[in-house]
Amino acid sequence: MKKFDMRKIRFKKVTIDQIDDRLLLINLYATQAITLIIGLIWIFFQHRNPLLLFGIPEGWSFALWGIGLAGLVIVVDLLISRFVPEDVSDDGGVNDRIFRGRPVWHIIVLSFIIAVCEETLFRGAIQQHIGPYWTSILFATIHVRYLRHWIPTGLVFSISYALGWIYIETGTLWAPVIAHFLIDMIMGLLIRFRREQ
Repeated sequence: MKKFDMRKIRFKKVTIDQIDDRLLLINLYATQAITLIIGLIWIFFQHRNPLLLFGIPEGWSFALWGIGLAGLVIVVDLLISRFVPEDVSDDGGVNDRIFRGRPVWHIIVLSFIIAVCEETLFRGAIQQHIGPYWTSILFATIHVRYLRHWIPTGLVFSISYALGWIYIETGTLWAPVIAHFLIDMIMGLLIRFRREQ
């Protein structure tokens, strides 16, 4: 049996154009699964019940918080995209590759999975430990594709902070999940149909 040699492992920088659609989706689903697992483990080690995190509260005010934040973010994003040159807010084409040509049902499913997984980790687990400010710094850093430009980095930080704030205000993870879902879904649909025209 041949011995495995760690020194023979080589990493190669790959651009988004060098990844086919299948590999991109596998990567996306795998990272979201890892995000969810880390979030659930973190919550478990905080001696909290992850199922209680997803309990649906009485009333619908939490949904209004999520819808309101999503609406505000979309308006701000559309204004930025209208008045700021495209190269300043470029993410390297990742969002375009994820959503372009994707069926509407798949955009909805992707947006929901991303919202639940990321909010479980960042708002449900990390924010509980280090607060909304440092969680937002970490959230912006994790979205590495935006770090080349200060406008999208600042926008991601601000959105994350706002998601953390509505989580505190409503006391339920569903408010930031709804906001995150709507933001990703609407922006994904805009990318898809803009590219179709």
